[in-house]
Amino acid sequence: MKPAQPFTGYHMTAIFIAFFAIVIAVNFVMARYAVTTFGGTVVDNSYVASQKFNGWLAEARHEKGLGWNVAIPTRDGSHLGLIARDASGAPLAGATVTMRAVHPLGRAPDRLLHFAEIRPGTYRSIEAVPAGRWKLHADIVRAKRELSLAFEVN
Repeated sequence: MKPAQPFTGYHMTAIFIAFFAIVIAVNFVMARYAVTTFGGTVVDNSYVASQKFNGWLAEARHEKGLGWNVAIPTRDGSHLGLIARDASGAPLAGATVTMRAVHPLGRAPDRLLHFAEIRPGTYRSIEAVPAGRWKLHADIVRAKRELSLAFEVN
């Protein structure tokens, strides 16, 4: 049997360096996720948001009353696609769809997007949307009935 080697200062130095290397690596990974995943504040001013809350509830009741079902926009290359159905499940044809695309951190200017109906109830943005995370504020109007929605796409 081989005799055990003594624990030396070199061993302690190696353990010390390995420990701090792991801590620093974890900090860099967490910092990267912190910078790249959260897009900004939820509301800029909570007091103002609280004053608008009842209006938001009334708007939500109105939107629910329409019964329209709008799928979350999907990317089709550099354009966005949207599918909308009415309360009976039929395609929501003949609507005017516009969206305002806002970059969550303000790194890119806001974009106004217009949509063309490519099939009944299926719409595609005319303007291209650059890659990345975007907050979308959609307005869908048909026969003087309007629906406003908010989405987020990556």
